[in-house]
Amino acid sequence: MKIVIDTNILLSALIKDSITRKIIVESEWDFYYPKMSLHEIRKYKDLVLGKSGMEEREYEELLTRLLEYVEIIPDENINKHLNEANQILSEIDPDDIVFVATAISIEDSIIWSDDGDFEKQDKIKVLETEDVIDLFFSGKVDKKRSLIRILNFHFSRINFATSTSLLE
Repeated sequence: MKIVIDTNILLSALIKDSITRKIIVESEWDFYYPKMSLHEIRKYKDLVLGKSGMEEREYEELLTRLLEYVEIIPDENINKHLNEANQILSEIDPDDIVFVATAISIEDSIIWSDDGDFEKQDKIKVLETEDVIDLFFSGKVDKKRSLIRILNFHFSRINFATSTSLLE
C-alpha cells in the first residue's frame, strides 16, 4: 500500500512510542511525505520535545530513524500537480494542498490523516488512524518483513546510543 502521511501523523510518531510509530516502522507499506513540508516538522520541534520528554539529540535521532521508513517526495514531482490539488482542496484547506498533490503524484496512493478537511473532497482516498490500525492488524502485513524492519530500527537506535555514549 502507498500512503502519503500528513504532518500530524509524523508528529504523533515522534511524540510517543505509539501504534502510529509501530505501523510506520513495522508494516510492509510504502510511506511518503512531501519535501516541501519538512519545515512543518521542524516548526513543531519544541512541541514534540515538550510532549515527549526527549532531549534534542534523541529527537533528531528518532526523526532520522523514522524518515528511513518514509520516502521524501521531491518538490519537482509535487509541483506538477499543485494546480489540480488546488482545484480539489483550495476552498476546504489550502494548507493541505501539498499532501493532495503528493498523493496525485504517486499512482494508487492514499492519504493517512486525521484531519477532517480531507474527507470533504472525493478525489483522493483518505484513511484515518483508526482505519489504518484496522488494516495493520487485519493480518495483511508481511510478518517477516516487519520483523526485519523492527530489528533494523531498534538496532540502529542501540548503535546510535552506543556511539554517542562513547563520545561523552
